[in-house]
Amino acid sequence: MTMNAFNRSLRVLGASAALSLMMLSAPNAFAATPADTLVEGFAIDDIITLDPGEAFELTTAEITANTYEKLVTLDPSDTSKVIGQLAESWTISEDGMTYTFKLKPNLKFASGNPITAEDVAFSFERAVKLDKSPAFLLTQFGLKGDNVTEKAKAVDAGTFTLTVDKPYAPSFVLNVLTATVASVVDKKVVMAKAKPMKPTDDYKYDTDFGNEFLKTGYAGSGPFKVLTWKANEAVVLEANPNFQGEKPKLKRVIYRYMKESASQRLALENGDIDVARNLEPNDLKAIASKENLGTVSAPKGTVYYISLNQKNANLAKPEVAEAFKYLMDYDAIGATIINGIGKVHQTFLPEGQLGALSDTPYKLDVAKAKELLAKAGLKDGFTVTMDVRNTQPVTGIAEAFQQTLAQAGIKLEIIPGDGKQTLTKYRARQHDMYIGQWGSDYFDPNSNAETFTFNPDNSDEGKNKTLAWRNAWDVPELTKQTQAALLEKDTEKRAEIYRNLQKEVLAKSPFLIIFQQVEVAGHSKKLKGFKLGPSFDTNFVYTVSKE
Repeated sequence: MTMNAFNRSLRVLGASAALSLMMLSAPNAFAATPADTLVEGFAIDDIITLDPGEAFELTTAEITANTYEKLVTLDPSDTSKVIGQLAESWTISEDGMTYTFKLKPNLKFASGNPITAEDVAFSFERAVKLDKSPAFLLTQFGLKGDNVTEKAKAVDAGTFTLTVDKPYAPSFVLNVLTATVASVVDKKVVMAKAKPMKPTDDYKYDTDFGNEFLKTGYAGSGPFKVLTWKANEAVVLEANPNFQGEKPKLKRVIYRYMKESASQRLALENGDIDVARNLEPNDLKAIASKENLGTVSAPKGTVYYISLNQKNANLAKPEVAEAFKYLMDYDAIGATIINGIGKVHQTFLPEGQLGALSDTPYKLDVAKAKELLAKAGLKDGFTVTMDVRNTQPVTGIAEAFQQTLAQAGIKLEIIPGDGKQTLTKYRARQHDMYIGQWGSDYFDPNSNAETFTFNPDNSDEGKNKTLAWRNAWDVPELTKQTQAALLEKDTEKRAEIYRNLQKEVLAKSPFLIIFQQVEVAGHSKKLKGFKLGPSFDTNFVYTVSKE
């Protein structure tokens, strides 16, 4: 979005809202937040697009969850359950291959257009044909560009059917449909804004299905609608009067870009923001002592990890990956950098999911690491780079890791960048090492298993761009086991497969799982109904009000 377009959007907001947003954009401005507006200080630099068919970042998951709806959604009070959102009910055929959804009556998009099964079918079609990063969540069911209109179709205005290619565990299929990529978009609005395309070998269609428009535009039915997004500045949401459910208590929500914990704390203490979302332990502790401020927390299905690109000859040696796991000072990091915002966790499944292990076999052991490096023919060490988003806690962890690696002769060069820069490079497999976080796309163990242990095509042209693929980790046997788990109807047998996969990743993978996130936030006590959910896409804000 250009600055002129952003300024035009400010005028649309109205005088008071435009003034408040302009003040939020000023680096040192402090003023009481408007009574009808929730203002959150948040490191939103990971946002690349707001199109739910392309978005695959944690912050965007929260934005889309508050602005779009899906057929089904996770029950925030019980993550083992899936409940209807646009769907009133659903049935599964005897062969376990066809899911039939009945839509709730009289639904409307924010535009006023009726929500029909045709919109649902179109949303599946565009996500599959666009084939962006999250498309694999749907294509894993056998959906392809040349069959999606038959496999995901409208039977009538209120009935949608999805036919999958195998009799998967029903809980798996339904959990996948709670992911952002399954969000339903307004076909009329999107196609009116669609850009003509010239078909190529890589892209076969004559339209972009509104992808360019939805990067900053909006075509949903959630409690809020997107008014504007200015990269590294602000996202502005406004209440949707056509929302089917409980109406938002506030007129608008502003996510203000603030990277530093200290800046968020200062802004919260001065009343410039209502919520601080990226607080470090010391700032969190300071806020908790203020009478007019409070804190909330929630365990998240999000793990922080460091990955080693197997295209790097040194990092591809299994002894090196194991040595690095002995060069992370988990205890020190747990007591300082992540104190209060996470807990040491070394397996890829977060606690609370089916089959999750809590094993923590690795401790800082420089002598052991040196033995392994010598075995790999690297007793004198080597130099390597790591791409690091310039925000906490990852910067602090990277710097601590840099120091312990040096004790074994490894020289780590940290390459800082914002969320968009580091993610783009990482997704192109152009990194040596990367530190980041992975949040479950849906509450089923396959969400994490598939990304850490599934890589059916390790070539640069591979379509399944999982974390295993991003790090060029070619694992045909683990890929088979991951696929087998999806067809296992016996819950305990399925859990055992995931336990074995976690043990394999612990022992042999190029991933160092560091900790599981506990999301925290400081907030003004003027707020009522503010809470954090078990995932980023259950951080709902329509329930929030102000005294």
